[in-house]
Amino acid sequence: MTEPILSIRGLTKRFGGLVAVNDVSWDVYPGEVVALLGDNGAGKSTLIKCVSGVHPADEGEIFFEGRPSHFLRPIDARRQGIETIYQDLALANNLDVGANIFLGREMKNSHLGGLVKTLNDARMLEESQSALASLEIHFPSLTQPIESLSGGQRQAVAIARAVYWDAKLMIMDEPTNNLGVPEQKKVLDLIRRLRDQGVPVILITHILPDVFAVSDRLMVMHRGRKVTEKIPSQTSTEELVQYMVGARDDTSVGNVRENSLGPSADPS
Repeated sequence: MTEPILSIRGLTKRFGGLVAVNDVSWDVYPGEVVALLGDNGAGKSTLIKCVSGVHPADEGEIFFEGRPSHFLRPIDARRQGIETIYQDLALANNLDVGANIFLGREMKNSHLGGLVKTLNDARMLEESQSALASLEIHFPSLTQPIESLSGGQRQAVAIARAVYWDAKLMIMDEPTNNLGVPEQKKVLDLIRRLRDQGVPVILITHILPDVFAVSDRLMVMHRGRKVTEKIPSQTSTEELVQYMVGARDDTSVGNVRENSLGPSADPS
């Protein structure tokens, strides 16, 4: 069996007297889309922030690519290949596509023996075009500012940036929120392409049709605890809602992956 790229064991995170994440264990395997579900306050965002280096866990262990991992800062997780795309996308609206893909890691030309450096805009645009093309994304122009792009196009830029910098695990927080139906479909297509390229995706969402459209497995949290793991083809919207509101709770959840259609299957 393929080894998980991410393993979480007994993870607990407290904020004062509040237990935001309570003894959660979870695996994510290469080349699969795993949905993370839960109502507001369920602990899913805190769990992801522990994985991505925003919050240190109080108890438990995180293993990435089989090695114990304790990221002190988000940049530490990014250097290991964990890319997180939050709802605000962290894009600079006044800059163009190429500048955003290389934001903070700009390519430069050296002059006068390295004493003077200038931005290599042409190279960054060329590399950005290749990154977008690898995901079958095509813009009429890459020199227009990000603020002129649609919501779906901005998501595409954020995803292409993560792919260009060799993401080994992609975490996406509500990627289709506030998008129209055509743009939601485009973002879901991008998630499928990431899976086809072997990049596993953790999809945090409250839009249940997205879960059934692209995910291979799902986990539901309620009040900080993992209450179930399911395969989309073996559950329903009604059942998931019951787990999300606390009406159902699987107290002993086994590893459902053995019964899945496989990490590359599309249950839609």
